[in-house]
Amino acid sequence: MLSSSLIVVLFGCVLAVPFRRWAGRNSGGILAIPLVVAAGLILQSLQGNAAPAALNIHEAVPWMPTLGVNFSFHLDGLSLVFSMLVLLIGAAVLIYSTRYLGKADPGHFYLLMSLFAAAMLLLVLTDDLVVFFFAWEITTLCSYLLIARSGPEGRDPAIRTLLVTVAGGLSLLTAFAMLMARTGTTRISEILGDTSWTQDTGFTVAIAFLLAGAVFTKSAQFPFQAWLPDSMVAIAPVSAYLHAAAMVKAGIYLALRFSPAMSNIPTWQILLITCGLITALFGAFTAVKRNDLKELLAYSTISQLGLLVTMIGVGSDVALTAAVVHTIAHALFKAALFMTVGIIEHETGTRDRRELAQLDLRLPITTTVVTISALSMAGVPLTFGFISKESLITALVETPGNAFVMVLVTAGVVLTSMMTFAYSLRYILAIWPRKVRSQKQKNDGASRTVIREATPTFYLAPAVLAVCTLAFGLIPGLLDTVVTWAANAVTGEPAAIYLSIWHGFNLPLLLSALIIGVGIILVLLREPVSGFLSRFHAPVSGLRAVEGFRDAVFAFGTKVSHQAGTSSLTRHLVIPILCLILIAVGGVFALTTLPERIAGDTQIIDWLLVGLLAVGVIGAFRSTTRIGIVVILGVTGYSVALWFFNLGATDVAMTQLLVETLTLLVLVLVLRRLPAKLPAEQTGTKGWSMLLAIAAGLVTFLAVWSFTGRREFADATRWYLNEAAPISGGDNIVNTILVDYRALDTLGELTVLGVAGISVIVLLQARRPAPIPHVTNPGPHPLDDPWANAVFFRAISRIIVPVIILVSLVLLVRGHNEPGGGFISALVGGAGFALLYLASATDRSRFIRLPYVALIGGGVLVGVITGIAGFIEGSFLKPIHFDVLGVHMTTALIFDIGVYLAVIGMVLVAVNLMGQSTPPVKDNEAIPPDPVESPDPATANDHSREVKA
Repeated sequence: MLSSSLIVVLFGCVLAVPFRRWAGRNSGGILAIPLVVAAGLILQSLQGNAAPAALNIHEAVPWMPTLGVNFSFHLDGLSLVFSMLVLLIGAAVLIYSTRYLGKADPGHFYLLMSLFAAAMLLLVLTDDLVVFFFAWEITTLCSYLLIARSGPEGRDPAIRTLLVTVAGGLSLLTAFAMLMARTGTTRISEILGDTSWTQDTGFTVAIAFLLAGAVFTKSAQFPFQAWLPDSMVAIAPVSAYLHAAAMVKAGIYLALRFSPAMSNIPTWQILLITCGLITALFGAFTAVKRNDLKELLAYSTISQLGLLVTMIGVGSDVALTAAVVHTIAHALFKAALFMTVGIIEHETGTRDRRELAQLDLRLPITTTVVTISALSMAGVPLTFGFISKESLITALVETPGNAFVMVLVTAGVVLTSMMTFAYSLRYILAIWPRKVRSQKQKNDGASRTVIREATPTFYLAPAVLAVCTLAFGLIPGLLDTVVTWAANAVTGEPAAIYLSIWHGFNLPLLLSALIIGVGIILVLLREPVSGFLSRFHAPVSGLRAVEGFRDAVFAFGTKVSHQAGTSSLTRHLVIPILCLILIAVGGVFALTTLPERIAGDTQIIDWLLVGLLAVGVIGAFRSTTRIGIVVILGVTGYSVALWFFNLGATDVAMTQLLVETLTLLVLVLVLRRLPAKLPAEQTGTKGWSMLLAIAAGLVTFLAVWSFTGRREFADATRWYLNEAAPISGGDNIVNTILVDYRALDTLGELTVLGVAGISVIVLLQARRPAPIPHVTNPGPHPLDDPWANAVFFRAISRIIVPVIILVSLVLLVRGHNEPGGGFISALVGGAGFALLYLASATDRSRFIRLPYVALIGGGVLVGVITGIAGFIEGSFLKPIHFDVLGVHMTTALIFDIGVYLAVIGMVLVAVNLMGQSTPPVKDNEAIPPDPVESPDPATANDHSREVKA
């Protein structure tokens, strides 16, 4: 059921794009259905599986079994709570979005929101560190894209948010790598029970710092809190989901999930309590000063997350239980409040409480929702927020430990709660209807603008959340079982939890009364208090710190790139050559013994190939033009290809030969925009250049001489020779390694190739290429006319290009058993298209209009789909064998087709965009006429046509 729930949500992601076109903004209501169905599947899995005081359900789907990485799902009380928050609040936000977006095109909003929900569900259900980190980073990416799509004002906040959260992701990755290396497993449940937590203090301290860094960046804790208010440029549905109920809760989930192992580590406790309490106080005091209601909620979110982090840092059973309860309460009231901000802004055009005071707000239902939710945030009795606030204070009072520290923490939480009460009531008063007009309005006879209630579909979602907040506050026992399961998962101690409104007259009740009393005073004196607090400012701005770091990175990158941004070959090559020499020097001391050399005879052809290589190197050294160097270096490339052929490495030789040919073509297209000759090197550097070149040559020679001929076959080589054909059904070992055994690596390279192709497209469309220098001919010549000059190519291409394409398809099909395969066949086909381009009279007259972007994307998609097909059979990218009309086939061929399409698309990008003499045109633009007059079709075959000079 757990894997099925994730598949249902992913199916909603797939439907997001077509539904957006068919239903527009209303597709949000349809896409909410998969989230509700997924929640139902998870709840259905509870039947007959849960013990009275515990919940522990495991599922595993193989993914990378050889690495021990699987889609391992684990449903306990903690993951149940968070999955319900992700799915049900996500469904509510999608329904709410159908009216918030108005008549505007939703674009990719629903796709990103659905993908975010899928990533969060995977994050809270997985029991594998690799999958956890993958889901963690997907939430970061979705958050960045959702903030960035807010318009021009969202670009910088999105980048700042990305920088902070990615830094936390790197911290998390380091922690996970250390845990996997130390424990030898990727299963979270096994890692938490490993003995390493109690055996190595240095290890646990390092993990504490790294995990705390991930928690603080994701949940906006000091000193990384600035990104969350900055991201409030995003629309209300994004804030309601990502920044109240989901994304920021990922950090809380991470902290709670590792609490069984981390709660007794002093470093962890100190970090979480200190930073959490600072964040809670900072957020609360800042929220009181805000007039923008969304900013108020943003800083209140920081404050409430700080309380959660503080309680997790305290680490006692009652404190962790209180953190679970407050997580539920916060998700309910804060998601509802963010949605009501959207309603208010949508209906009034403002979020400023001072401007709202000038309007006649007649929003009875919205006001009721705001009142219930804000009172819950304030911790007023009969709301679930009161239950959660009481549990926080009770946990602090009952937790044993250093009395001074606990009194200090309790005082901080109480002070935060006082300010929380104050800003909660400020929010209510900002939209509460005002019947008395100002004296100026009375004198002028003017009336305030009347704002009516929104449509029911607009306030339905926040109203449901407000009802839940009120229902759980009046009957908290409804959540006893769920909270018990979650608390037991976090604490590791089986104990029943009973939530109730009344616990008698005790210290927590007295502190609650003090909070409400002081809070009322702060509300009555809200203007003086706000003015007084506005005088104080933080000495360091979080946003300025992020921007300063960003600017410093750019400045450093500029200095580094300046070293390479030159035409000087010496400056380009000096660093890699020095690194090569240093590696060689280190190897002299590190490699003390080497296996004995295997005797072998050197053939005459080896010396001939060495001679060809020497000719190429010497010719390149002597050449003074760029094009000359490129052409002469082709001699060395072809010589290496011949050497591979001679050694029997046919696939490698074919690849080298084709890459060398197409690289030469692409370089010529680029170099024709540069000066013909290289700039002269400074006289003083020639001696050093020669010395470094000789040293690099000697080092390379010694390395080749030392490492070759030392063994006949490696163990892996023997295994592939003996087992590849029987297992994969293919006799071409090179191809079977690429598409069977290392298909995931090939898919990664395929994706990198696609990204590179798209980068080239974006770069050439964003920047005008350098002009091609005009060459003045000394006099007229018949071949000066491009149309006449290309006649031979045109004639040949009509015959040879179809043959080349046919040969490429033959190489593709036979690649599993004979030399060939997706990459080699694509290079052959790409050579055919390159020939077709060269046969054109100009770069526009025979423009190859194949959709290269679609080819690249389609190739990657075919590879991914092939991997999913294998995943259904047991492992991602597992080859599936079948027969078609008696011919044995395998999905490896389909995977090769994906490689073929992507490489063809990349070649088309190169020849189409780099070969143009004018900037590339968009798909919907008309191609301008050729700069050179094309012949009249009626006289195209007239050999007596006048040739223009």
